[in-house]
Amino acid sequence: MSEKLTRIAIVSNDKCKPKKCKQECKKSCPVVRMGKLCIEVDGSSKVPPDWQEILKHFRGSELQNYFTKILEDNLKALIKPQYVDHIPKMVKGKVGELLDGKNDANKKQEMLDILDLNDVVDREISQLSGGELQRFAIAMSCVQKADIYMFDEPSSYLDVKQRLNAARTIRSLLNPSCFVICVEHDLSVLDYLSDFICCLYGLPGAYGVVTLPFSVREGINIFLDGMIPTENLRFRDESLHFKIADSAEDMVIESSRSYQYPGMTKTQGNFKLHVKPGNFTDSEIIVMLGENGTGKTTFVKLIADKIKPDEADLSLPYNPERVSLKPQTIAPKFPGTVRMLLIKQIKENFLAPQFIADVIKPLNIEGLMDQAVTTLSGGELQRVALILALGKPRTDIYLIDEPSAYLDSEQRIITSKIIKRYIMSVKKTAFIVEHDFIMATYLADRVIVYDGKPSIEATAHSPQALLGGMNKFLSSLEITFRRDPSNFRPRINKTDSLKDKEQKAAGSYFFLFDASCQRVRYDSGKLSLEARPVSGFSAQATWELVTADCRHNAISSVYSLGQ
Repeated sequence: MSEKLTRIAIVSNDKCKPKKCKQECKKSCPVVRMGKLCIEVDGSSKVPPDWQEILKHFRGSELQNYFTKILEDNLKALIKPQYVDHIPKMVKGKVGELLDGKNDANKKQEMLDILDLNDVVDREISQLSGGELQRFAIAMSCVQKADIYMFDEPSSYLDVKQRLNAARTIRSLLNPSCFVICVEHDLSVLDYLSDFICCLYGLPGAYGVVTLPFSVREGINIFLDGMIPTENLRFRDESLHFKIADSAEDMVIESSRSYQYPGMTKTQGNFKLHVKPGNFTDSEIIVMLGENGTGKTTFVKLIADKIKPDEADLSLPYNPERVSLKPQTIAPKFPGTVRMLLIKQIKENFLAPQFIADVIKPLNIEGLMDQAVTTLSGGELQRVALILALGKPRTDIYLIDEPSAYLDSEQRIITSKIIKRYIMSVKKTAFIVEHDFIMATYLADRVIVYDGKPSIEATAHSPQALLGGMNKFLSSLEITFRRDPSNFRPRINKTDSLKDKEQKAAGSYFFLFDASCQRVRYDSGKLSLEARPVSGFSAQATWELVTADCRHNAISSVYSLGQ
């Protein structure tokens, strides 16, 4: 009987180092030491199966017909590539001419209008920015007729408004005779875009597993929970939640310092930015919301004193030397390894146990320490740049421009928690530019809303409360958000859905709380709180959020709060 048993060795994930493998597990395996053969994965297992094996494996299922059509070349598949910045190296010509050459679905003008490409229709591909390249790549796929459309990260380089327009464009392709498959890391866009979701889990660079399709809400919640109930399998030790604070006490933050910055203007070429005066305190995160080209990065550079405002006599109320900046674009020029870079730039914090526990270890860069900086991928560079920004010693203000770029969904949530926890623990201030709405919602204590004409003239308003600021920003986009009751995740309401119409009629574009509730009343300028605070919110925080929203909308309303 013992000869028929299958023995499988379980290797410790922490101790197994494939790049330094000396087959320790094989040498110490009890079965091998007894002179018997154990299951072993060798090089031949990396040889991919041929079509005959694939068709045999899926025999009797819908996928058999699908793969048979692919094999017989009866299906036309289009792929929008992940790295759109490589497109100028492979394609030459003007935007309009290239779209004309592929316009067999006769949708060129429709795509130009929805994706806001009319201004660049006569421009060469090599002259397009990252966001323009992304929108061009999406349009290039959508103007063609195909049986399978595949979009790999369609929201990269796009602002919130452009992401939603891209999602609407992709959904417009749906018809009974085609498939549409999308890879996306922005969970709010994924929620808005999808009908069904497959979760992928595994070990990066080693293996991956794809689950069966789930409904949109169920699929995203399974991914966040880290547990697949249908297979009784946990692929992540901890669940990911979106509570603003873990307890009511966490929201009570004492501020000892406050700074005022003056109103100013900055002209760059044909673009002019107007900055209204504002203030900020320590232990505060201010998120900047606006379309691409409205001057968010310009404002960051003004705060960092990297560029000067038009008013030459203006002075900043803080020491610019005590400002740390994580720029939007990261160009790796350091000739050494990641470890050498961190020791050179932030040696004090790099060796500090608290910083290691709060920032370095959660960002999981241990495997990158001995790699050359110039060989790192976009996501790896982003994590290293964030450590450098947070690790700068004697810093009062942190300026972080698009921390979610190149990161996957899980890394984005982890990064958000690291930034928020660190800013609160060191009692400093952070200004963050972010287009991922879930990250922006989680991080923000207050928001700066930008409006105006992109690339022409824009205004940066004074920092305002989260609820009022989000409401103002979302009303300009004409979209509404609700919160998932199970994990507090912001969810976009489908356009013209019942929930969307109700919230627009009430003027509540950003719905912060649950609907199962008692009430907060605002009547004739007086506010009465008739509810216990929401789980994760102090009574003071609840009061401030609703008061700010009532003042902002200047209406008499009844607001719902979760119990």
